[in-house]
Amino acid sequence: MRQQRELAEHVWYEVRTAVNIEEPLFRLPEAKALLHRILRETKARYGFKIRGFRLEGAWLTFYIKPDDGLQLPKIMQWMKQTFSARFNARTGRKGHVWGERYESDILWGGPPEGAEEVDWAAVEKSAKMKIPAAIAYTLSWGSPRSDGMTITTSFSAKNTSKPAPPPG
Repeated sequence: MRQQRELAEHVWYEVRTAVNIEEPLFRLPEAKALLHRILRETKARYGFKIRGFRLEGAWLTFYIKPDDGLQLPKIMQWMKQTFSARFNARTGRKGHVWGERYESDILWGGPPEGAEEVDWAAVEKSAKMKIPAAIAYTLSWGSPRSDGMTITTSFSAKNTSKPAPPPG
C-alpha cells in the first residue's frame, strides 16, 4: 500500500514528476509550449503561486503554494490529465504520458532562496527554443522585476535520444 500524501494549509510544496516515455519530452518546443499553457490554465482554474519552475530532460520540478493547500492532488491531476489528453491528440499518441505518481514534499520554511515567481514571458521564450538532441547545455533567463524568476532548463548528453539501430 502506498504512503498517504502529506498535505497542509498555507504551505509551499516541492513537486517532482516525470514523463513515461524514454525521450526527454521537454526537449520538444511543442511539448514545452503546451506545458506552459496548461500550467497557466491550471493556475487560473485553481489559484496558486508557483516558483522555481524547472524542466530537466523528462523531469518537471517546481515549488507551489495552492490557495487551498489541500487541493494539491486535484491541481496535479487536472494538470497532468489535461496535458496528456492534448499532447496525445496533437501527436497521435495513445496511452500515458506521465510516469508514476508525482512526488511532493512540504517546504515548511518556504521555497529555497532565489526561487522567485515565474516570469511567464521568459517561460514562453524558452518554449520556442529548439534543443539539439546531442548537446549538453544550460540556459537561464532572469527577470529584472522583483517578481521575476530565473528559469533554468538543463539537459545532459545522457538524456539524448537513442542512436538509430544499425541498418539491416
